[in-house]
Amino acid sequence: MRRLLDAAVYRISVHNRAQLPPDEGIEVAVSGRSNAGKSSLINKLCRQNALARTSRTPGRTRQLVFFQLDETRHLVDLPGYGYAAVSGDLKRHWQGLIQGYLEKRAALAGLVIVMDIRHPLKDTDRQLAEFALHRGLPLHAVLTKADKIGHGKRMEAVRAVRQAFGGRASVQAFSATKGLGLDELESVMAAWYGVGGANG
Repeated sequence: MRRLLDAAVYRISVHNRAQLPPDEGIEVAVSGRSNAGKSSLINKLCRQNALARTSRTPGRTRQLVFFQLDETRHLVDLPGYGYAAVSGDLKRHWQGLIQGYLEKRAALAGLVIVMDIRHPLKDTDRQLAEFALHRGLPLHAVLTKADKIGHGKRMEAVRAVRQAFGGRASVQAFSATKGLGLDELESVMAAWYGVGGANG
């Protein structure tokens, strides 16, 4: 899995459904509220500093960004959600684009939902998770910025989120800064992408 992720290259940014690449192969999507640490997670996962653009301005990602791992596999960065300063029209456009992709994409093998471990399970997180689970998508919740709190609180947060999803989603703590939880995340993705183990 590590070799596959290391090979990630930018492929396309999609602003509307008509621009989506052919619906084939295997895709894993990464979603999360603006400023939850989604871009940092993708960069850490692929061991590249600037693959996904990080920004101090929330809501920077305004399209579906496809990163190609090999001939048949893609990692997809979904637009950040929950940022109040975005106009209503743009918000509706994002929601329509994300919803249409999650609902109809046959190649989509799983969804990673990124949440700040200090503020997990906002309404928008819950809505997106419920939508994915209702569709039957495998869901993995990644609680980022885990280095900001102590070990006890970290475990407590993971338990609380796991309980909130009623065992229907896997949950882990993660820190892009420290690399905490990287192996666990790679193992989940290896299963979704159908490759042998985190290092395969």
